[in-house]
Amino acid sequence: MCTGACSKFIAVPLYVMAAVSIICNIMLFFPGWETTYAAEDQEGNERITMEVKYMAGLIGGGIMVLIPAIHIHLTSTKGCCANRCGMFLSIGFAAVGVVGAVYSLSVAGLGLANGPTCLWSNQFNIIAQWGTPFASSNGSYLTDKEMWDWCILPKGVVEFNVGLFSTLLVAACVELVLCLIQMVNGLFGCICGTCGKE
Repeated sequence: MCTGACSKFIAVPLYVMAAVSIICNIMLFFPGWETTYAAEDQEGNERITMEVKYMAGLIGGGIMVLIPAIHIHLTSTKGCCANRCGMFLSIGFAAVGVVGAVYSLSVAGLGLANGPTCLWSNQFNIIAQWGTPFASSNGSYLTDKEMWDWCILPKGVVEFNVGLFSTLLVAACVELVLCLIQMVNGLFGCICGTCGKE
């Protein structure tokens, strides 16, 4: 496959994964599909999961991947970037995408491991309080659905967080692989050319 065509094959899924990451991160600010928790969230009165506030899906998996995706896509078209220099630059842009994907992957993994912030209570904690009840469970709550009932508010917050953080995790893995492939593709394009004239 031509290096220019390979760039196009890589850029299109990167657009999709960046959009998915941005949407998931924005949705995580509204647990239980409620806006009240985001409005009430403030220091010392946390209502939103801490990992959501790192905005890894918006910044890392979103913007830091979207910008390289645009340049990678330009290397596949007949224009200013469809040359050896453009392919060389795509290596650097893809490296930025790798950093963004790793950031998003790390925070999504941490979000899954720590679980959501919620109003919770269990058999040992009779008075309900806001906090992160699964933070010390090392992710074991993921396989024990009975623990999910500890979270009283927002409704269904555990399923909500698990679903969206898992989606962020998968999107970041795909972005990471695609950006690494583009780094190799960019190296070949820099050495051999984009074969855009053939």
